[in-house]
Amino acid sequence: MKKTNDYYTQRNFENIEVINRILENDLPEFCLDYFMAIDSLTSTLTRLNYAHDLRIFFDFLSNKRFNKKSVKMLTLDDLESITNNDIEYFLVYLTHYVYDGKEHSCNDRAKARKLSSVRAMFKYFFNKGQIAVDNSAKVPTPKLHEKPIIRLDGNEVFDIISTAESGDGLTAHQQSYHKINRIRDTAIITLFLGTGIRISELVGLNNDSINFTDNSFVVTRKGGGKSILYFDDNVAEALKKYFEYKDETDLTDCAGGALFLSTQKKRITVRAVENLVEKYAKIVSPLKKISPHKLRSTYGTQLYKATGDIYIVADVLGHKDVNTTRKHYAAITEDSRRSVVGKVKLKPEDND
Repeated sequence: MKKTNDYYTQRNFENIEVINRILENDLPEFCLDYFMAIDSLTSTLTRLNYAHDLRIFFDFLSNKRFNKKSVKMLTLDDLESITNNDIEYFLVYLTHYVYDGKEHSCNDRAKARKLSSVRAMFKYFFNKGQIAVDNSAKVPTPKLHEKPIIRLDGNEVFDIISTAESGDGLTAHQQSYHKINRIRDTAIITLFLGTGIRISELVGLNNDSINFTDNSFVVTRKGGGKSILYFDDNVAEALKKYFEYKDETDLTDCAGGALFLSTQKKRITVRAVENLVEKYAKIVSPLKKISPHKLRSTYGTQLYKATGDIYIVADVLGHKDVNTTRKHYAAITEDSRRSVVGKVKLKPEDND
């Protein structure tokens, strides 16, 4: 596999390798045409998710519909014979199933995503005239219940940054790592809470992404587009301390200039960032399951409260659809509802 210092290019190479492996081993031959057709229309991450979902679907068909007929032997005639009842059975099957010797389960949201992947494939072959009917279109999407929006409150924002700095509340084992990673972890937490960037955007940052002249930095958004964002003096201070630490410990040029490094002097991984956020959040707010995305929601909420402009928030967060942004602000709506209590008078004012 070709190696590159660019995080996003390397991630694409790795995704393509996995997609090709799934196509070769776990999907019918006709699926190659479908993935070639959507190559220029989708990101490698989207295609990888499609590949994972479709291999579960075709494994189901092989075992439950075609009496153990090999997935690789399935044809477009077999696909055309699939009824909407078959697909509805697939959704039920996803509640608890076994794949590759391991047990799995899907909630309604995961089922809806897999159904979307299946529909996209059926639609392609139907539109190409390679199957005469698309029964996947007859299957309703599982009803999705809105998940409660979880975010940090004002004091919790200060507390999690303070905890990352001090290490208070960590176990003795965690303290040993905290001595090494304290400055890095504080910079990561502060950057999340001060800019609302996605975890993939943070992991992909390089040293030269940061410009302290005007407190700006360049992020690679979903789809590969780049945006310039800005940070305040608190974020700048945390980042400068981390840069100084990297200079003092000869880490500046490690991992091709990656900004955030693991203890192995490699670019930090998404999983490692998730773990460190969870570690500090459990101390500050043990009843909330806080992830990097929840820190992003925290920033979005605070930014909307400060500006009152949903469009600015959508732009800063990198949302293409402002309706995606609105769902972050259920708590603000509740605050607004509380604020109107007593505004409408039901009795005349007491003048005594």
